[in-house]
Amino acid sequence: MQRRHLIALSALAFAALTSVAAQAQAPEWKKIRIGVEGAYPPFSEVDKDGKLKGFEIDLALALCAEMKAECQLVQQDFDGLIPALQAKKIDAIIASMSITDDRKKAIAFSSPYYSMPARFTAKADAKFDFTPEGLKGKKIGVQRATIHEKFVAATFKQSEIVRYATQDQAFLDIKSGRIDLTLADMVAADMGFVKTPAGKGFALVGPNYNDPKYFGTGVGVGMRKADEKALGKKLNDAIAAVKANGSFKKLNDKYFEYDISVK
Repeated sequence: MQRRHLIALSALAFAALTSVAAQAQAPEWKKIRIGVEGAYPPFSEVDKDGKLKGFEIDLALALCAEMKAECQLVQQDFDGLIPALQAKKIDAIIASMSITDDRKKAIAFSSPYYSMPARFTAKADAKFDFTPEGLKGKKIGVQRATIHEKFVAATFKQSEIVRYATQDQAFLDIKSGRIDLTLADMVAADMGFVKTPAGKGFALVGPNYNDPKYFGTGVGVGMRKADEKALGKKLNDAIAAVKANGSFKKLNDKYFEYDISVK
């Protein structure tokens, strides 16, 4: 009988020690490594001095200030962000990553912080029929591993799809005439290309595309599923705070001519 009591007490002691150890090992998220792209203006880009700048760079820093966390911004090609997160090279992703069902199978997301439909960019005087048959044989540029690539591949199967590491590369090729159209977030295409000197003679064309099947339910911060409870709460609270205190609107107005916040 005494032995049973000793075993029970030992089991309880072990459970208590395990719980304490788990709590001690659980990150408090005072330091967070955030993966950013640095090649998607005006959300994220590198200036002439090699420094990161853009709406999402400023937003990341604002969220870290709200969380009272020391943040390190880690630049990474977009298609390498989720692998880097899963390999624990970064802790979160702030890179205009849309919240889609496919991505939610691999990672978790914060609440959405912005939403914007996709649009095609083409020469302003070009005439297109935006149907699968109408764009048959046309060269459409898309950034790899994006919702735009998936949508174009599924919808415009008779078109020639040209894939790029960055959206800027697609804009360079459309300017040189190597592709006919490119699909991207409307605001990135408009503010990052059409309304810049490089985009002279080009325009947003065709309909808005926002089918949740392909384009998700807005853009959120990506994180590992194991970190969703603790880090996710901190991020959601910080997103709510910057929206409530006006910081988000100030950043919105600094970079954009329209409201990109999730309604």
